[in-house]
Amino acid sequence: MRSETILPRQVNRRIGQAMQAYSMLSHGDSVLVAVSGGVDSLVLAWVLKMWLQKAPISYTLRFVHVDMGFRREGESGANPADEIREQLDRFGIPLDVLQAGELTESERSCFLCARQRRHQLFELAREYGCNKIAFGHHKDDLIETLFLNMFYSGNLSTMVPRQDLFDGRLALIRPLAYIEKHEVLEIAMTLDLQPVDNLCPLAGNTRRDQVRKLLQTVYEHDPGIKNSIFASMANVREGYLL
Repeated sequence: MRSETILPRQVNRRIGQAMQAYSMLSHGDSVLVAVSGGVDSLVLAWVLKMWLQKAPISYTLRFVHVDMGFRREGESGANPADEIREQLDRFGIPLDVLQAGELTESERSCFLCARQRRHQLFELAREYGCNKIAFGHHKDDLIETLFLNMFYSGNLSTMVPRQDLFDGRLALIRPLAYIEKHEVLEIAMTLDLQPVDNLCPLAGNTRRDQVRKLLQTVYEHDPGIKNSIFASMANVREGYLL
């Protein structure tokens, strides 16, 4: 199946617009692609591999899954990484697996888990000589993060499509930042990519899940609100804030 059939023209255009607007990829880049096992990261892996085959620039990709050590009860040998690798193998995408180890019960929280996973990715990028790390966050993720930070952290901020760290030695990029979750799901369905179960005990009952449900209720009332919220993040009137 041709990539044009899998990736609708308007979706491909918005991915390209995000990449161009934030200078996400340059000739000679070495990109570490974070693959969690959700459909977002699986689709991102396919998109970057597909773009590599047709882009006018040359860059390298390393795909990695950070195994946090979560297992199904009674299935100590079951490893989500095997399911991820099997799906990516169909597209000729090799996967490296980094064992991070499970947090203790007292340490377990979304914040600490995410911080540990990100630290592992930073270390691996340094080891591999990668100057960029790509994440599968999309438009809905950025909006949800805006509200999460307002509701629970008391600040106006979100994840940005590109974030430069360590004096510019490393950049975090989010090529799917301009497309919506339902569009990611449609691509995944066409590719027959299935989300790998998140075995974290807190999965499905987080603050992000609660914010997502709240926003969905708002969108059902007026679907145009989503685009308005997204546009507002690039139209901040600082003179009208405290």
